[in-house]
This record gives sequence, C-alpha cells and structure tokens, in this order.
Amino acid sequence: MDAARRGREEPVEQVSANGDGPGTSEKNRVATIFDVARLAGVSHQTVSRVLNDLPNVRPATRERVEKAIRQLRYVPSQAARALVTRRSRTIGLVATGLPDFGPSSIVLTVNESAADAGYAVITTNLVDASGRNVRAATEMLVRHNVEAIVLVAAERETVDAFDGWELGVPLIAVASEERGRAVHVTLDQYGGARAAVSHLLELGHRDIRHIAGPAGSMDAEERLRGWRDRLIEAGIRPVEPERGDWSPDAGYRIGSALISAGVPSAVFAANDQMALGMLHAAHEARLGVPEDVSVVGFDDIPEAAHFAPPLTTVRQDFSSLGRDAMIAVLAVLQDDEGEPPAPRETHLVVRASSRRV
Repeated sequence: MDAARRGREEPVEQVSANGDGPGTSEKNRVATIFDVARLAGVSHQTVSRVLNDLPNVRPATRERVEKAIRQLRYVPSQAARALVTRRSRTIGLVATGLPDFGPSSIVLTVNESAADAGYAVITTNLVDASGRNVRAATEMLVRHNVEAIVLVAAERETVDAFDGWELGVPLIAVASEERGRAVHVTLDQYGGARAAVSHLLELGHRDIRHIAGPAGSMDAEERLRGWRDRLIEAGIRPVEPERGDWSPDAGYRIGSALISAGVPSAVFAANDQMALGMLHAAHEARLGVPEDVSVVGFDDIPEAAHFAPPLTTVRQDFSSLGRDAMIAVLAVLQDDEGEPPAPRETHLVVRASSRRV
C-alpha cells in the first residue's frame, strides 16, 4: 500500500498546539494544510507554495514544510492539488455588502495598487455575503487562476466562512477583527471610537449615548467596544444602545426615540449616515445642534463637511487601507513571513456639530 493511500485510510495523530509532537486530542481527524503549517511554523499559504513547487520559498522553509508533510502523512485535498503552478499575475477581489463610500474606496485603491504592481484584478461584488455565496465566489476566482484573493469583509460570517477550508491561494482579509487564518489588514476602529468619546468628555459631556451599527458587523462591534470602554474608564455607566442598519432612516428613528426619552447631552453615531438621521431628528424636535445636543459620527464621508451643521467625525484613510491590502498580497506571494501592515490610525475631525457644555 503506497503512502498516499495510507494517508487517506489511516487516522493521523495530531501535533500538539505548540508543535512539539503527537498530541492526544483529535486522533481520528485527518491532517489538514493548517496542521502542516502549524508544525512547520509557517503560514498555510507557504505550505501551498511548497506543495505546488512555486518559486520564492527559502530552502530552509521548504525543508521544514516537507518534513512536516512527511511526519503528518498529509495528503493534499483535491482543491490543493488543483492549484496552478504558473504565474497568472492576477488576483481576485471579493467585496461584500452595499457599495458604500468606505468599501468602494478600498476596492478602487486595491485595483490601482495592483495595476502599479503589474497585476490584473478580477472583482466580485456580493450584497448577500452569506458563507455559501462567499465560498462560491471564491471558488470561481480560484478557477480563474488567481494567485491570491483579497476579501473586503464587514460581517464576521464572511470571514468565518473560510475556517478549515483549504482555499489553496493566499487570502488577505480587509476586516476590523482578526479572525481565522487569513492575513489581515485593518483600520483602528476601536481607537477611533475612543477618540470620539474622549473629545466629547473633554467638552464636558457626561451623558454620551451611542447609535450602534448592526450585530455581526465587525466595524460596529469595534466602535461599540471603544465607546463603552472609554465611558467606563471615565467612571460613567454606559446605557445599552439601540442598533441601526447604517442608514439615515435608522439614525432618525433611534435619534427620535432618544430625544423622546430625555434629550442626551451628546450622541456618538457609529457612522456618518446615522449621524445625519440624528441631525434630522434633532431639527424636527426643534433642538439645536450643538446648542442642545452634540453629535459625532464616524467615517468622514465627503458629504459630512456639508451637513447642517458640519459634522464632527472620525476620518478613516480607506485609500491607504487598500494599498496595505496589496502590500500584504505581494509580501505573501514573495514568501515574506513578516508581520502584515500595522492597523491604520483614524483621525478625529472637529467641526461645528460638537461644542463644550
């Protein structure tokens, strides 16, 4: 019986999490590419490159991977065996959710950065970012011989769809949380939210409410976490916020409810569109902004400077994030196992919608 056949039919003992040798758990599970990567101390993308004899893998790294493959008796899946062995100079880009300002800016910059590096981009846009749809779109891109895939993801479900799946090409996730085994590039959503709340605290506000984004959104969760943590640090007990869907309608509905229950001193909205709805609710209630209530948003969309009043908000450098995604792609394809780009900082932009109490 040959080694490949034994690898399919015999259970493989798993290495322990620290790679010291066979462990005692999950003994009946066949080894995966991720087990090989963990034992060899490399990324699963590097294992794929070794399996397919692609260039730019250091000899010492290749030897470690091959040793781990032998030790685990790893047999590549059909998807891994189907990997291309020639360079296509093409990457795949999966953009999920609605074509809002932020994601659209990232997609545009990835395309520009790829062109500068001599790569073409095949782009797929998915409004329905369920795991099933994302995996189908990604499989299509792999069939088109892409060398790597950039995933612009807002929802946790989107990134989690890749757990345990041997995609076969490097995956770079533009996402606010580090989830799974993808290489991540991100903006500091948490720090931006903290800066927004700190600004309001410095102005003397204590009753600072939050209009949160939808559950499952990584951006929303990081901004909610930053708001909550900063208030707790200031000795203020946060009032659990209501969640919106990023739209002005949601900001208007939630803002109207906040005002009816008792006008808060300040409102931090999870994005500029919901902040716009809050401004509408305040105007309708004949409240002055910022005279009666200060409002701060997040994103700094181009229209934010022209709201009435102009909106204090947190600016995100979406273009730099798109460039970071392409830097990460090139690093992985060149077998550079250094750290991905650090999270991009956000910047508070103070305008007329906030003032001292």
